[in-house]
Amino acid sequence: MSDQSHYQQLGITENASFEEIQAAKENLKQQHGEDQKVMENIEAAYDAILMDRLRLRQEGKIKVPERIRFPERQTKKASNTVTPNETNEGPVWLQRLIDTPSQGDILWPAGIYLALGAISLYFGPSQSSNLQLTLALGVGSCLYFLNRKENKFSRAVLLTVSALIIGLILGGMLSPLGISLGTKTFITLVTFLVLWMVSCFLR
Repeated sequence: MSDQSHYQQLGITENASFEEIQAAKENLKQQHGEDQKVMENIEAAYDAILMDRLRLRQEGKIKVPERIRFPERQTKKASNTVTPNETNEGPVWLQRLIDTPSQGDILWPAGIYLALGAISLYFGPSQSSNLQLTLALGVGSCLYFLNRKENKFSRAVLLTVSALIIGLILGGMLSPLGISLGTKTFITLVTFLVLWMVSCFLR
């Protein structure tokens, strides 16, 4: 059987590129994967064409890429390659929600919430109106920092309100731990912590 018949068996011409040869082989293997005899003929034709190409390479007429000469290396490399989807550590919506803040994006809100927390501790539980005012300032700060990131006000409002509710509930659940501070003051401080985390690490 001549070299030409091997090319014809793969459905390509003698001028076909290595990519075309490889693609023709893979297409035929997919079409006749269950026919062992046909598969053997395809492999034999492919090997014969590669031998012909190697001979031409030795004569200095063509250069055979390593991916054709050593396909097993390509398979191994492909198995070791991690695709972007494989590096994802969660659903897409969660990745879009989580932010990686700079040091400044963490410190500025931290400073504000520490100041608000100090004011809350100073006034204590006896002055509820002052606690409400500092809490309102904390909510406004969270809204500002979230809106500044992507300029999506409705999204910032939703995240801020969610953080406020979570902070109040969490503070109420943990309030027995802060009896010495007063229940309202402790709940306010826990809410500030949640608001700070949301304003820094969400977007």
